[in-house]
Amino acid sequence: MKAIRIHKHGDLNSLKLDDIDEPSIENSKVKVQIKATSLNHLDIWVRNGLPGVNIPLPLIMGSDAAGIVVSIGKGVTKFSVGDKVVVQPGTVKTDADNILDQDINFFSDYGILGETENGVQAEFVNFREYNLRKMADHLTYEEAASMQLVFMTAYQMLVERGNLCKNDFILIYGATSGVGSAAIQIAKDIGARVISTVGTNDKIKYAKELGSDYVLNHSKNIKNDVISITSGIGVDMVCEHIGEATWKQSLSVLNKGGKIVTCGSTTGSKVLIDLRHLFMKQHTIIGSTMSSLKTFDIVMDKIKNKNYHPFIDKIFKFKNVKEAHLRMEDRKHFGKIVLIP
Repeated sequence: MKAIRIHKHGDLNSLKLDDIDEPSIENSKVKVQIKATSLNHLDIWVRNGLPGVNIPLPLIMGSDAAGIVVSIGKGVTKFSVGDKVVVQPGTVKTDADNILDQDINFFSDYGILGETENGVQAEFVNFREYNLRKMADHLTYEEAASMQLVFMTAYQMLVERGNLCKNDFILIYGATSGVGSAAIQIAKDIGARVISTVGTNDKIKYAKELGSDYVLNHSKNIKNDVISITSGIGVDMVCEHIGEATWKQSLSVLNKGGKIVTCGSTTGSKVLIDLRHLFMKQHTIIGSTMSSLKTFDIVMDKIKNKNYHPFIDKIFKFKNVKEAHLRMEDRKHFGKIVLIP
């Protein structure tokens, strides 16, 4: 079968479309024929190498996917051959029966498909039952594959960790990114007032279509605009996944008692904090990674009920994976980039 793998970390040329053996079904596993997968910024980080993270090589890339069940192993009870499914990308080594009601993203052995173990960008993949959910009937495979990681991440940030409330002002960076576009929809579903940012003016329309109340171009300092929009008080929350390039600005636009919730650092992880501002303004800084299985199920219900919608940028064949990575690296995408075998 075909699989997108890296054998070493590096640039686009480290991406290989390999012919490897199709996996045999295993006990307690579900074998899925992958119909579509999507790119996340995590794929870029993994390809380049993550300091301090032991990434096993060679590695099948990818965390998000949708497909159809083609075989089930002994002991599988929740799925049948022919089921259309989507992938929950968080993994643990603990017995699945004991983790369904726990915050697995806090476990010491928590991992992510396509980072700490082989991922989903292959024609066939074996999954644990807790890594799969039934696909929403109204979605195509391409649409279904584009939603899991970013929506579970953004929901964990805004709702479970940040406790965003109706009428709160929230600043969301990168409206056309996966996490950004998911966060906008989640915030609007709650009833928050959304200020989002884009890197170029041609992305403003897209950000408004997602539900943004205000859209700013972050190629310039946006502090004055944010303060003006919020009548001088600043925002209640900043959804941060940019890091070094925006951190100082993020702190400066928070109101008293405001929160920064961060899940990433695409421009760098080393930031400065003025403790005087932190305690005088009673700010809160919250880290967030992926989500619990309970949160994932909430997100899946929201998707099935059409509260959240997919926004696909472009679909590439596996053989054109380098072009897909380049499009993401160049920040040309409006929504999710999808790969199909």
